[in-house]
Amino acid sequence: MTPDVVTVPPATPVIAVARLLAERGISAVPVVDKAGKVVGVVTEADLIRRLAGQEDQPQGWLRSLFSDPGEQAERYARTHGSTAEEIMTAELVSVVGSDTATHIAHLMEEKGIRRVLVLEEGRLRGIVSRADLLRALVAPPKTESGGELSDDRIRQAVLAAMRKQPWIDSFYTLVEVRDGVVEFHGFTTTDQVKRGLKVLAEQVPGVKGVVDNTQPMPPYLYGGM
Repeated sequence: MTPDVVTVPPATPVIAVARLLAERGISAVPVVDKAGKVVGVVTEADLIRRLAGQEDQPQGWLRSLFSDPGEQAERYARTHGSTAEEIMTAELVSVVGSDTATHIAHLMEEKGIRRVLVLEEGRLRGIVSRADLLRALVAPPKTESGGELSDDRIRQAVLAAMRKQPWIDSFYTLVEVRDGVVEFHGFTTTDQVKRGLKVLAEQVPGVKGVVDNTQPMPPYLYGGM
């Protein structure tokens, strides 16, 4: 999370917001009212929409019959507004400080956004961007207080992760761990499953490597699946 976040009041001119983003090298700025509550966020997309709106053509009478007047008015305001409040995105996507990086990443992917605000009772505490998540991804995994995770702990973690995936048949795929290296034995159905198993194991903290010793599933076993 980035805790020191630049904010602007609702009445900030659009040109000032655009200059702020360009000079600071940021892609969005939260809009905060006098009470310190976040009321929206102005993004690069909002500014580009504002710029593109200058070339909007009036709708023909036929098309206007099937258009929502409310949506038309909203677009007009956001493409012709002169302040941050008038062009900002008011539908906020936010998290709290205790949310995990995994949850935030899922939220970003689901909503198709590049950042989320961290709020506590409506007040801004920071912003988590894609860059912040990348730093979390490359951070070294936490280990037990005594140092490295034991092979048994790693094996149990891999098995637990396998049970959560419907494409893994843990009955025919066996797991062993030696000196932090995960070894898969038994059978797998496809090369895609083999690749998925490797990726799954690599995500478990403490894993130093993955060896796949599985064999193609024999035809006579398919009947029991």
